[in-house]
Formats: sequence, structure tokens, C-alpha cells
Amino acid sequence: MLASLPILVVLALMIGMRASAARAGFAGLAVAVWLAWWQFGLGTTVMPHMGRFGSVGGALAEASLIAITILWIIFPALCIHELQTRNGGMDVLRQALGRVTGDPRIMALLVAWFFVLFIEGAAGFGTSVALAAPFLVSAGFGRVAAVSIALIGHAVGVSFGAVGTPVLPQVAATGFSALELAGATASYHVLLGWIMPLAVMLLAARALPGGVRSAPLWGWALFAANCFLLPYYLLARFVGPELPTLGGALLGALLFAGVLRLVRGAPTQTEAPGSGKALLRAGAPYLLLIALVLGTRLLPSIKAQLSSVVLSWSFSPFSASMQVLYHPGTMLLASFLLSALLTRTPLSMLTSVMTAVALRLLPVCAALLAMLGLSRVMVHAGMIDTLAATAAASAGTMWPLFAPAIGVLGTFVTGSATASNILLTEFQVETARRLGLSVLGAGAAQGFGAAVGNIICPHNIVAASATVDLVGREGEILRQTALVTFAYCALGGLAGLLLFA
Repeated sequence: MLASLPILVVLALMIGMRASAARAGFAGLAVAVWLAWWQFGLGTTVMPHMGRFGSVGGALAEASLIAITILWIIFPALCIHELQTRNGGMDVLRQALGRVTGDPRIMALLVAWFFVLFIEGAAGFGTSVALAAPFLVSAGFGRVAAVSIALIGHAVGVSFGAVGTPVLPQVAATGFSALELAGATASYHVLLGWIMPLAVMLLAARALPGGVRSAPLWGWALFAANCFLLPYYLLARFVGPELPTLGGALLGALLFAGVLRLVRGAPTQTEAPGSGKALLRAGAPYLLLIALVLGTRLLPSIKAQLSSVVLSWSFSPFSASMQVLYHPGTMLLASFLLSALLTRTPLSMLTSVMTAVALRLLPVCAALLAMLGLSRVMVHAGMIDTLAATAAASAGTMWPLFAPAIGVLGTFVTGSATASNILLTEFQVETARRLGLSVLGAGAAQGFGAAVGNIICPHNIVAASATVDLVGREGEILRQTALVTFAYCALGGLAGLLLFA
């Protein structure tokens, strides 16, 4: 009970008192430090050579560098998104989708599957649903249906959202490489991900513009699933966590649109003059990012040179490191700056964009530091070991059945798959070790569950509802998305028993 108290404090504050992730995290951190000192002997019986303040300071230093590695991705990713919003790039991408078909059911797949996944892969952190929901409303769908469809459609991509950000804290916690974790996590989604476009199609057919009901297009939904999931899995398995969602959505959308045009003919709406050039301009940051990531991951000589530059420190038992030039955040920053140069973006706009994003990240920085600090203190004090021992004794070899639900709970509480992975990966890993189960499988189950939790996460529902003026009706959205979430999570648990038990 004492070992679980810091996490229970976070849960109580965020659910019961609606506190922010930062406030709840710092409260949980304070409780963790007190317990670590006076109940678990951190700095006395555990690491006596470090002392109380030295041991906590080492854990917080670890947390700080891990936070920097995550923020190094979030900052340029949101810079690209902010610049695209200001210069009209997002509008161009949405209009391009609108020219593909006039069938609202197909439009729902294009927007709530491919488009929402593409933005999730590029920016993450709630931006994808917030962008897709208004577009679905403008296409004629009801506001509740629009938000629900977008929430369901984006979940498969969350595991590798924002160019793989949720995987980074798991690398530090598990000891596995990002490539190994990406392949294992993608195994869950490639087995089960086809459920999500079917759910999108069902909800879309029931909520057609004008209240007209029509038969769901199951064949097109399954084809859309395969168009995304095949490149998604291959990129995760052989490239890493940076491109599965972004690249899978881009390649899948191109294939889907091409086959759609062959089967149903050319769209009736003609393209505006110069739209091809505008579309290329709008897609420039993402095309550059894909080229940079593929080049640095698949060319051995470049990969070796870039990965050799490491920022690290070590003071036993504390350590942390960051491959500065090989880091996906560096690829994002390069894409942002190169695309701005190619499109001749004024320096004043670049400065304004970066300033706006930096200000938005201040509360994110605080939440990351709090959650990471809480996690590292609990690890070094042996509190995670205590929790894992209890879970192992209770669940036994059936633990993989419940592991995804832990990830869902973490995201539901913290509002972020990344935060869920920060908070709970060590617990999942240690539980698996005690039971003699696959540690890699435990990390994958956590990453999978954390992504699924985004569907019912109150933070996401509230933020998306605000973009379509739906304040006060969030409960209706939760009712539409809860069943899909629970079904997908339960099937993930069964898949875990087969894959990693």
C-alpha cells in the first residue's frame, strides 16, 4: 500500500479533483520522496554512500535528461504544426482529401483514419483529433459523431505519435532498443488494428449528413486498414518508432486514393489551378522528415557517424544518455528549418512560431519533470520492485491479459501515452521479470495500452470537444467510444497471452 501511494495520489488528484498533470505529478513526487526516505531507506540502507539528498538528486538528474530527450521531439514537431496552421498548409491538406470522394462514408475513412493518423504521427499530443473533428463537422457529420470517430481512428497511431515520442521513455526503462520496442508494440496493432476502421465506418454510416442511414462499406474499411497497417508494421519492424504512423498514413492514403479512383472513377470536383504546387508546399516538412529519417536509419555509414555523437553522464548507479545527431528531434528540427527555407518563410514568422510553441510547452515541461521524477525515485527506492512483487503474486502467468489495461489507465489519468509510459513501464517490466515473462512483451503491452487509452482520455475528449463547440456534452462522446476502447483493450490482453506469455 505504501509503495502504491504516490501513484494513488496522482490518480486521486487528477480524477477526483481534476488537478493538472503537473500539480498531481509534483504532489506524487513529494509523497514518493518522503516514502523513499523514511519507509524504503533511500540514502540510508539503499545507496547509503549517496545520502538522502544525493540519491534523490541523482534520480531527478536522470529524469531531467530523459525529459530533454522527449522535449527535443515535441518542440520541433509542434513548430512544424504551428507553421503549417499559420501558412495554410493544414487547410491545403484537408482540401486535398475533400477532392478525393463525395461519399461521406469514404470521407470519414480518409479523415478519421488516414488524415488523423498522419497528423498524429507528425505532431501527436492531441493535435490530430482537434484538427480532424472540425473537418468532419464541415463535411456534414454531427459534432458528437465527428469527435467520436476521430478519437477511435487515431488510436492505432498513438504508440508512435509525434515521431515515436512515447517509445523514448520505454527505451530507458526496459534496456531494449527503440527498434525492438517498436516491432513488438506494432505486433499488437497489426493483429487488431483492422477493428478501428470498421468502428469508424459503422459510426459514420449511422451518422451520415442529413440523418440519412446507409449500409457501411465494410470492404473499403478493411482495405483502408490494410493500406495503413502493412507499411506501419514494416516501418516499425525494420526502421524504428519514428515513421510507422506518419509513413504508414502517407503511403496508405496514396494507395487507398489510387485504388478508389480506379474503382469509382475520377472525382467530380476539379482541382483548383496550382493546387498541385500548393499541396507539395504543404507536404514539404513531412516529405523532408521521411527522407531524413529513412536516410539516417537505413544507410549504415550515416547511421554510424550520427549515432556516435552521444551526450551522456554517469554517476553510479545513476546514468542517462542522448544520441544528439541521431535523435528524431534533430530530424524534426532539420525538416522544420529546411521547409521554412524552401518556402521562403520570413524570419519574423519563424521566431513567432518558435516563441508560441515554447510558451505552450512550459506546462508540458513541468508535467514531464514531475512524472519522470516520480518514476525514477520509485525505481531507485525499490518501490516499483515492491509493486511488481505484489502484482506477480496476484496475477501469476495471466499478467499479459491485464497488462494493456494498466497502460489504458495510465493514459486515462495522465492524458498522454508518453506520460503513461513514463509512469508505468518500470512497473510492467519488473512484474514480467518476477514472473519469468518476456520483458519486451511487457513494454509492448504497456505501449499498446497507453495508445488505446487515448480514445477515452478526458483531456483529449475535452480538447477535441472545444474545437467543435461541444462543451458540456463530453459524456455522450465517452459513451460512444468506451465500448470500442474496452473491446480493443481486452483483445490486446488475449493477444498478449499468445505473443509474449
